[in-house]
Amino acid sequence: MIALADIRSLTDFQRHTKAHLRRLKSTGRPEVLTVNGKAELIVQNAAAYEETLDAIRGIQRGLDAMKAGTGKPFRQALDEIRAKPKLPRARK
Repeated sequence: MIALADIRSLTDFQRHTKAHLRRLKSTGRPEVLTVNGKAELIVQNAAAYEETLDAIRGIQRGLDAMKAGTGKPFRQALDEIRAKPKLPRARK
């Protein structure tokens, strides 16, 4: 979900590009750029974009495995996840 703070005008992005790039890199969140008050573009830093693509690829692999009949039933996968030792949460 896009936060209101991440919605900016294209003009503001053009005038303050360096500040936007620092914010994009530090937060990892995309920004919605507007033209005449309407959303026109989404900008995101390269590392965050790669993470998004990796997530999409993982979802696609799971869907493909289920279609091929090689995936695990949900309950079995959930039980295996719950049986693993708790890992520390990633820092944001």
